[in-house]
Amino acid sequence: MESTPPTLKRVKTRAVRSGGRLEGWFSGDNDLIERYRFETSTKMINNPKVVCFDWLKSQKLDNVRRLLKDQSLRKFLEMKGNMYPYLIRVFYTNLKFEGNNLVSHVKGVDTEITYDVWTVVAGLKYSGLKINKGNLGVVEDFNKVQYYKICLKNQNAQVRTCSVGGSRLDERLLVLVVTWILTPRGSNHFLLTKEDLMYIYCIMKNIRINWIHIIKEHMQKEMRLSDYHYPYAVLISKFLLYF
Repeated sequence: MESTPPTLKRVKTRAVRSGGRLEGWFSGDNDLIERYRFETSTKMINNPKVVCFDWLKSQKLDNVRRLLKDQSLRKFLEMKGNMYPYLIRVFYTNLKFEGNNLVSHVKGVDTEITYDVWTVVAGLKYSGLKINKGNLGVVEDFNKVQYYKICLKNQNAQVRTCSVGGSRLDERLLVLVVTWILTPRGSNHFLLTKEDLMYIYCIMKNIRINWIHIIKEHMQKEMRLSDYHYPYAVLISKFLLYF
């Protein structure tokens, strides 16, 4: 896994800096304009990472490569491209969840991200288990501590916390993919949540996960919590280019 060296495209930001007109960026919604000026315009954006499937092959990590391909994640995980930081923040500021679609407005352009758009841009389809914090029972008989012990090199080790340390190679690589790309967070990648381990369990067991659902849920979480970073910068930039 490597960091994407994204090209940061400059956009006209005179309106942001001088307090000029932002109505076109926000459909004239004064509340959103004020929120952008004083809150979301300075919110941090997660530095995107990528997985190189050819590198996995060259390192003979064929099992991890196959498992990720079986989840139809290759296009999403290898996604590189330009980033548009100001427009990403505008997108998140205006973002609404209407039915099954993501809806936003950026610089006079309405964007409605349907399941078809997800498939074209990211290669993802709306199918599989919908796993989230309020629906962890969807995977029957899953036990966080018991499964974590299975992931360890030394399965007889005493478990105080569930962390990356001591994990077998395949599971360790999947932890990195989950915590840095699929559900990225700004810090604390060492400790594993029940959701992290459940994703890894499903990937290892070849149980199909609905990654569109997971990503949408993660977007909502990052929008709600002011100290979290905006995720999926390259994906959002590609959505904007699509429209």
